[in-house]
Amino acid sequence: MTLRMLVPLLLAAGILLAGNGLQGTLIAVRGAAEGISNGMIGFMGTSYYLGFMVGCIMVPRMLRSVGHIRTFSALAAIAASATLLLVMVIDAWVWIGLRLVLGFCFSGLFTTVESWINSGVANRDRARVLSLYRLIDLAAVTGAQFLLPLFGAGGFILFAIMAIMTAMSLVPVSLADRSNPRPPATFTFDLRPLWRLSPVACVGCMSIGLTNSSFRLVGPLYAQSIGLSISSVATFMSAGIVGGAVLQYPLGMLSDRVDRRIALLLATAGACLAGFYLATTAGDSALLNYIGIFCFGAFALPLYSLSAAHANDHASDGDYVMVAAGLTFFFSLGAMAGPVVSAMLIRVAGPQALFSYTSVVHLTLLLYTLWRMRARAAVPVDARKRFVSLLRTSPVFVRLARRSLVKRDDDQTGS
Repeated sequence: MTLRMLVPLLLAAGILLAGNGLQGTLIAVRGAAEGISNGMIGFMGTSYYLGFMVGCIMVPRMLRSVGHIRTFSALAAIAASATLLLVMVIDAWVWIGLRLVLGFCFSGLFTTVESWINSGVANRDRARVLSLYRLIDLAAVTGAQFLLPLFGAGGFILFAIMAIMTAMSLVPVSLADRSNPRPPATFTFDLRPLWRLSPVACVGCMSIGLTNSSFRLVGPLYAQSIGLSISSVATFMSAGIVGGAVLQYPLGMLSDRVDRRIALLLATAGACLAGFYLATTAGDSALLNYIGIFCFGAFALPLYSLSAAHANDHASDGDYVMVAAGLTFFFSLGAMAGPVVSAMLIRVAGPQALFSYTSVVHLTLLLYTLWRMRARAAVPVDARKRFVSLLRTSPVFVRLARRSLVKRDDDQTGS
């Protein structure tokens, strides 16, 4: 498959990323407007990531059974229907159930698209496809946030737009390609060898699950609670997402040159300080909060990729998918707990409690990493794998990323 033939799949991925990125913000804002408690909104985040985790396990089996197009079509139809049901039946418990379904569907949709791309992309194009995919992710998720002030959180329109986006993702997938890609290999979810491989990576991914899910799903409640308008909420969320892209590669390049845990410590300390700033200094100033959340995203969001890189340094070549699947599981465990804990803290102690909570989590990770550095020597520089910036859309993404690096290294070796 040529790079040109992959464009429809990348277009479908962009549509899904935009719709999924908007939905978390909209659920929080609309739920609060409907009088749903912070705790119940937090449970909606928990149910989403529970569905996401189940999807990571179950969807590869569906791909092996019925193929990519049928799996994608079924999941897209269910996701579009569930999105419409969100606005048709406004009830906290119904929304919790629907978010469970949506977590499963979006996990499966991303697994399907990324498996398809990985199977079809030529080795010479892997680096370009990887860069384009990350750019699409950043642009889609950031841009989608501004549909919120454009159409407002009330009424039917935004839910209809998200359902339309999900349905439209079927068009490029169904019509653009007649290939029959191979299904992804079975993921191993035996967590004991992964824990022995790298306890720091496991704790790091669980920590970013606790904090990143809280930012993405409870962050809009924080922004509204300090008095930001709907348009300012969108800017606040976008600033954190853009910030997450800024330091990915500088921190990654640093981790390629020193003990990765030092880069992990720097990022964790930065996220801890940014959270402390938001909790104590930013107050209700929109500008100060934009600065704070940008810094928070810049340091906190790269933690997943840094943790995965550290685990892969200790892994053999055949273990990458096992590591990716296991770390996704640990991330999902943290993400299931993060929204409900942070939402309840906001209800009890006020909006600033959100970032007090993230600072405590990051401080705990920092102390644990320091302890592990005393217990285990660093991996020698010449034995490390190169840093890869990962999306947390599905464990399949690591295949595309790793093969891209292998091809680049082979080219450099031959030149």
